[in-house]
Amino acid sequence: METKTLAGSCLCGSVRYTVRGEPQRAFHCHCSRCRKATGTGHASNLFVAGTLTWDAGEALVRQFKVPEAQRFTNTFCSECGGRVPRSAAGSGMVMIPMGSLDDDPGIEPQARIFQSSRAAWSCSDQALPGFDAMPG
Repeated sequence: METKTLAGSCLCGSVRYTVRGEPQRAFHCHCSRCRKATGTGHASNLFVAGTLTWDAGEALVRQFKVPEAQRFTNTFCSECGGRVPRSAAGSGMVMIPMGSLDDDPGIEPQARIFQSSRAAWSCSDQALPGFDAMPG
């Protein structure tokens, strides 16, 4: 993989970041923790072997570590609650919530993980109509 520079921000734009490194993998995660952290049917996460730099708002970054979880930490802006990246201590890996990216990272999710935890209403094989805006 090639080295990339990826930039993004939280929902309110107060926290801005840059990640430099090699994208390794991306997943749609259906685990119950990702569903609870995002309020959606799954989280879309990109894993990059690289470094995370806070360009603005580092003092606003908060983390919630689920006590019984080995790896799960929810990292977010304390102003708007928007999820932002985190570095896994000692691993050299950065986990980026893909929705926080400003541009296309050039990698798409390769798999859905923790499918056994998928909410029955989320991402089934059923084809749904698509719209460019909220339907009337």
